[in-house]
Amino acid sequence: MSNSKITIVAPLLMITVGTGWLLTTHQVLPGIDWVWVLGMAVVGILIMALGGIDKFTIVVGPFLLIATTFSLLRQTGRMTDKTEIPCLVIIAGFLVLLARFLPVPAPRWLKDEPGRKSETEAG
Repeated sequence: MSNSKITIVAPLLMITVGTGWLLTTHQVLPGIDWVWVLGMAVVGILIMALGGIDKFTIVVGPFLLIATTFSLLRQTGRMTDKTEIPCLVIIAGFLVLLARFLPVPAPRWLKDEPGRKSETEAG
């Protein structure tokens, strides 16, 4: 990740935590853990915005946004954890399949470094 992208992440996370904290202390929609909900949403958005499009970001970014929505539904009594968790497992499976079959590149950090032998070459 480039230095300019890193300098954006920390302030955005601080703003998110502060906003969540403020909403929690003022009991905006009591019963919702805003720090958790907003933090998860911002991390999902940052992964997609700063990471570019690759097999990692098309799974993790949308998954965190969907998990954010489900968390809100559970915390407001519109969904139970008995529904939330299995649905998240199903969604994760679909996202991984999508990443497998879409023609998007693997993340740079997963690719072999130049000059380093891969496991198939070494064995």
